[in-house]
Amino acid sequence: MTGAAAVAGVVLAAGSGRRLGGRVKALLEHEGRPLVELTSGALRAAGCAPVLVVLGAGADEIQERASLGACRIVRNPDWASGMGSSLRAGLAALDALAEPPAGALVALVDQPWVGVEAMARVRAAFRSPASLAAAGYGGRRGHPVLLGADHFAGVAAAARGDRGARDYLRAHQDRLTLVECGDVAVPDDIDQPADLRRLSGPPSDR
Repeated sequence: MTGAAAVAGVVLAAGSGRRLGGRVKALLEHEGRPLVELTSGALRAAGCAPVLVVLGAGADEIQERASLGACRIVRNPDWASGMGSSLRAGLAALDALAEPPAGALVALVDQPWVGVEAMARVRAAFRSPASLAAAGYGGRRGHPVLLGADHFAGVAAAARGDRGARDYLRAHQDRLTLVECGDVAVPDDIDQPADLRRLSGPPSDR
C-alpha cells in the first residue's frame, strides 16, 4: 500500500472552552472563519478524505453557524470526560464506514497556526496501515498525528481523560516517525482568555 491510500482526517472539536469562560473553541474566529472550518478545510486541502469532525459541547450551534457541509459529523455524548473520548468516538466512526480508511490524520481545533503545510507533510508520511507519525516542533512531538489503521484499536484502548493518543505514542515511540514542521507551523493552543487576542494577528504576535 502506498502513500496514495485513503487517509481520513479527524478534527477533535468537542471541548466546552471551560478555561475560556465557556466560549466553544470550535466557533472562535481566525482570519474571519470559525476554527472548526479552518481545521477541517486544512485537512481536506492536505489530501485527507473523508474528514470527520467530532463535536460535543455546543454541537447544535456549531452545526448551525459553521460551514461543514463536506464533513461527516460525529457527536460525542461523553465529551465532558476529556479529549480521549472524542478520539475514541472518531476512530470508532472511521471503523464503521462502509470503506474504512487505511489511516487517519488527527488534528486539534484549537491550534489555528497548524495549517495545510504541516498537515500535508505529516500526511505524506503514510506508507501502510502500520504507519505511525506526528508533527515535530524542534524535535518535540505535537499535532497533527498520523495513525495507520493497525493502530486504531490500541490508541482507542489507551485514550483516557485528556491524554488522547499520548500514552500510546510514548509506548510505541520506536515505531514513530517525527516529521519536523517547526518551519511552517506554530503549535500553540488557544486555552486561556489571554490567548484570544492572538487570533486577530499572525503567529509572530503570539
